[in-house]
Amino acid sequence: MGEDTLHEGWESILRLDPTVFKTSLSLSSVPRRKINLTAKEQALIGLAVSANAIHLYEPGIRTHVKAAIKEGATVYEVLEVIELSSTVGIHACNIGIPVLVEVLKEEGKFGDLITRDFDDKQNELKEQFAKRRGYWHTFWDDFLRLDPEFFEAYLEFSGAPWIKDVGKGDDPPRGALSPKVSS
Repeated sequence: MGEDTLHEGWESILRLDPTVFKTSLSLSSVPRRKINLTAKEQALIGLAVSANAIHLYEPGIRTHVKAAIKEGATVYEVLEVIELSSTVGIHACNIGIPVLVEVLKEEGKFGDLITRDFDDKQNELKEQFAKRRGYWHTFWDDFLRLDPEFFEAYLEFSGAPWIKDVGKGDDPPRGALSPKVSS
């Protein structure tokens, strides 16, 4: 772990629990020593961890943005990491919606809503999702049935980083990050 990745939060950890501080440094230093990713890629991944919707750790975001820029990341690369990280919150739906459906079935409510075939619009959204993402999993079925409007908005929002043109001349346009970083 380099000096530029330490922030004020680490001081508190060192003061409150030196053992956790020491073991955290040891754990986080392994990828840096092995150098399978560039310092820029490591900073962008650190940013993704700090900026995702279930973490939102401002000192880490600040630290990793500074490190990424210092290592040559473009504004577009940093922005794309933040955009991609923002979709992590959807996993609450991936867990919550199946539970909701299970409870609705147990209670005998919304049975036909959950079991009916997709209408034309829903089939179109499913096809768009599978084309853009390269897969379709059955847990998306209930999400799409329960709220096609929200599903469509999520599809547009979550796909934006992969289809925007950042001036690189790609055809079709794609985001700023290399596939190994954006995956």
